[in-house]
Amino acid sequence: MHGETDPDDGAEFFHLATDSGADVLDLWAVPRTRPDPATFIGSGKVAEIAEVVRDSAVDLVLFDRALSPIQERNLERAWQCRVIDRVGLILDIFARRARTHEGKLQVELAQLTRLRTRLIRGWTHLERQRGGIGLRGPGETQLETDRRLIGDRIQSLREKLVKVAAHRATQRRARQRAPLPTVALVGYTNAGKSSLFNALTESSDYAADRLFATLDPAIGRVQVTGQDAVLLADTVGFMRDLPTDLIAAFRATLEEVNQAQLLLHVVDGSAADRDMQIAAVESVLKEIGADDLPRLLVFNKADVSGERAGCVYDATGGLVAVRVSASNREGLADLLQAMLQRVGRSILRTELTLNPQEGALRACLYRMAHVIEEVFDDEGKTHIVFDIDDLAWRRLRAQMRSNGCQALDSTPTIPEIVEEGERYAVE
Repeated sequence: MHGETDPDDGAEFFHLATDSGADVLDLWAVPRTRPDPATFIGSGKVAEIAEVVRDSAVDLVLFDRALSPIQERNLERAWQCRVIDRVGLILDIFARRARTHEGKLQVELAQLTRLRTRLIRGWTHLERQRGGIGLRGPGETQLETDRRLIGDRIQSLREKLVKVAAHRATQRRARQRAPLPTVALVGYTNAGKSSLFNALTESSDYAADRLFATLDPAIGRVQVTGQDAVLLADTVGFMRDLPTDLIAAFRATLEEVNQAQLLLHVVDGSAADRDMQIAAVESVLKEIGADDLPRLLVFNKADVSGERAGCVYDATGGLVAVRVSASNREGLADLLQAMLQRVGRSILRTELTLNPQEGALRACLYRMAHVIEEVFDDEGKTHIVFDIDDLAWRRLRAQMRSNGCQALDSTPTIPEIVEEGERYAVE
């Protein structure tokens, strides 16, 4: 069942259902001004659908909306079959598609976080404590026991994912030593991100015309003749009403987005509801704190939409988007050129005054920058002048800010450095 106001007339919901392995018998649009607290769709519609469920021997009803535990329980009692809402359906698809150890941990965490609030559905017959001779007195109910066990498992999963995040951070630091700019592919699910990733990096990662075909991030190298290389990161696809628990579980994976210098927002140019898809992606980017990163709009599937591949400019001559076809490799040269212009690098000359306890930052500067001059004063402070790639400088500033480094207090902002310091292009 989907809402009457769905922009795609339930097409996306239908694909979600079939991708999960369901054999769809019928699709119902239920108009509601506001959801019924007990059943979401109202008692009249519940009775109407109950006849169809009974006559057709239906064993599963799917909802394209998030249901409360009470609503799920009441509907299952009325229809005598399983009821799964949009959140549960998406989690089920993620569980089917997760291939790596990290992906499986993330999906399990999201599933258990959701299950903990819905145990009453399966354990109503065990809510009371057992009584009788030898069994009286305080003790745990079965429901409480299961909640505690799930809580323990959730804590264990979170600890494992912390280790995964630390491992990813180590890999990220190794890449930053280059330092090569990182560009991340983001977009609605099935927009063609993985196909575009394969076309740009000349790799053969899994890609398919299906929702959430790939869940695990991939990092590839894009080498352009006569230009510096660029690291390209492929990430999990987004979707409207994506479960919050799922976003939280995949936060370690989505850090690749936050650490990128440019986001390629890939859009299915042939989709009728592409404006809605763009808005949904922007909403998720805001939720993970990546809404202020520079973005370049990429309309994919130009071969399907019939639009001409190439750059799209506004009335003032500014670049608005790039149309491409990842499958036919059309427009890729324009995309690469636009991408390289957005991540073009320069060298900044600036100076910092470091306190004695900031020796780690001094070592970092020697590793990432070219030190021109270093002077120690009587207070033990270090005055250091250096040349640094502006990409490396932005990364270093972010690290300094997260560590509460006092050297930032005496450091001008990046625009001021660009204007006041000596800036020259990387040869």
